[in-house]
Amino acid sequence: MRGKPVIVAEYDSSWPELFRREAELIYAALEGVEMSIEHIGSTAVPGLQAKPVIDIMIGVSSLEQADSCVPFIERTGYLYRPEHEDSMPERRYFERSGSEIDCHVHLVVFGSKFWRGHIFFRNCLRENPEIVQQYAALKKELAEKYRDNREAYTNGKAEFIQGILRRQKDPL
Repeated sequence: MRGKPVIVAEYDSSWPELFRREAELIYAALEGVEMSIEHIGSTAVPGLQAKPVIDIMIGVSSLEQADSCVPFIERTGYLYRPEHEDSMPERRYFERSGSEIDCHVHLVVFGSKFWRGHIFFRNCLRENPEIVQQYAALKKELAEKYRDNREAYTNGKAEFIQGILRRQKDPL
């Protein structure tokens, strides 16, 4: 089965609002759970071209708590994808194809390596226009080269992302 082609779109100013609506839905579904919800990925960086997917990261206190949240997130229409835990056991992953945009949820432990790395990378892009330009050029090149291979597209970004993450004062 062939997946969706890799398409990198121009920045859309509606992305932050789409994230906000999804975050409200998740907060309501997980009422009473202490958590933090962040918009991550390229759609969280103003002006950056991106695959039109809203990436949402939820931070909770433990993986046990994350596991207890799974059925509540599923009730909001997200598909839980436990097969991804083989490669990332520290994350619970969900997808939903929306009428406006696809959304991915990454449920992790707040303050974990996964959490810190994604927040650092997002903030670094938000604060450095020259890095945004470099990353946008790389994404465009990879999307053209690997239009029908999402895994190769993602792997092609890894060296750039790791280079940014090495700048962290709090090493992962």
